[in-house]
Amino acid sequence: MSTEHFTLTMIREFDAPREKVFEAWMNPDLLTQWFGPVDVDAPREKIIIEPRVGGAWQVVMGWTDENGRQEAPIEAVIKELDAPALLVSTAKAAPDADHEFEEMRLEFEDLNGRTRMHLTQSPFASEDWVEMTREGWGTSFDKLDELLA
Repeated sequence: MSTEHFTLTMIREFDAPREKVFEAWMNPDLLTQWFGPVDVDAPREKIIIEPRVGGAWQVVMGWTDENGRQEAPIEAVIKELDAPALLVSTAKAAPDADHEFEEMRLEFEDLNGRTRMHLTQSPFASEDWVEMTREGWGTSFDKLDELLA
């Protein structure tokens, strides 16, 4: 296995106050409406968010393909929380990853009523995983954009 790791960084702007963007990450009733790439859902009954350091941030992404219903659980723990400016979580890595945990850092910058969100996620085992994840986040954030409008 390779020991080289890759990092995903993305910046996205939303036409909504950062409190509202932050809440979309922390409120299960909102998260269920946008989380996951196109054709992927995040059922409300499978979301657990405990908004505190050490609390759970868990989502199950689901989709249907030729093999039937598939699910991918995200079991994260909140490591840093400074609402509405910062959310850092650590999740169990995919079973075939060469590392145990992946960190996701979200910084929410106030732009006078708009929000610039900085996402950093790592480690990834390859540039392909980074690009696949970037595409998935991109379509998720398109759905978030619609929700915030």
